[in-house]
Amino acid sequence: MEQVSANRSHGGTQGVYTHQSSATGTPMTFSVFVPDHAPGTKLPVLWYLSGLTCTHANVTEKGEFRAACAEHGVIFVAPDTSPRGADVPDDPAYDFGQGAGFYIDATEAPWAPHFRMRSYIESELPAVIASHFPADLARQGITGHSMGGHGALTIALRNPQRFRSVSAFSPIVSPMNCPWGEKALGGYLGADRSSWREYDACALIEDGARLPDLLVDQGIADDFLDEQLKTDLLEQACARADMPATIRRQTGYDHSYYFISAFMAEHVAWHAARLGR
Repeated sequence: MEQVSANRSHGGTQGVYTHQSSATGTPMTFSVFVPDHAPGTKLPVLWYLSGLTCTHANVTEKGEFRAACAEHGVIFVAPDTSPRGADVPDDPAYDFGQGAGFYIDATEAPWAPHFRMRSYIESELPAVIASHFPADLARQGITGHSMGGHGALTIALRNPQRFRSVSAFSPIVSPMNCPWGEKALGGYLGADRSSWREYDACALIEDGARLPDLLVDQGIADDFLDEQLKTDLLEQACARADMPATIRRQTGYDHSYYFISAFMAEHVAWHAARLGR
């Protein structure tokens, strides 16, 4: 692992790092904020998964999470959204290929060798974090935005024993039922829609997956709400499954980091209350 940068901020250290990933076969970059802590102390971890076109840098620079993480003693980890590089296949559209990994393990050519973001986030990167940072992986939470909200929900639903807390900002709640998701899942996984279900939060809940609690914030002025995000489908799936969920619709807010940063401190505090100190 190589340190790209380290900056003092809000009673902690914001670092950016790269390493060679065995999951993707490429270098991967991620950021980690570590609050000040007593020597030997292990801190809970909050994962943040970013959305389409983003890298680790978007939330690191605009998410406004550091003061809250320092206050509550929570490590904040922000991975990239896909493999990158000259040898990695890409697509000219913003919603597929590099920058649009959708947190899945692709099975279709030419994507399968590198687009293994599920394995990277679920297995490889946690081991890296545990080896290099004072992280208590018995206390993990996960959140994300848009495509990353989809990633946070599906990863947590597949691994409920791992995550004590789950939240999302403007998540794609049912990729099987929106243009972004149909393009991505069809392209990465092929035409068999049954293979898509493990990457769809509503389908996972319908198939029996459960979370102890859930917090979702969705802006009402979000241009993608009706066609791509479809928050109502998640609300309905949780109600049918009798699964606790707090789904808040925020008047006047759109899809941007102006929205995310407005509620980030509340999400960090919500996670911290469930992760303990």
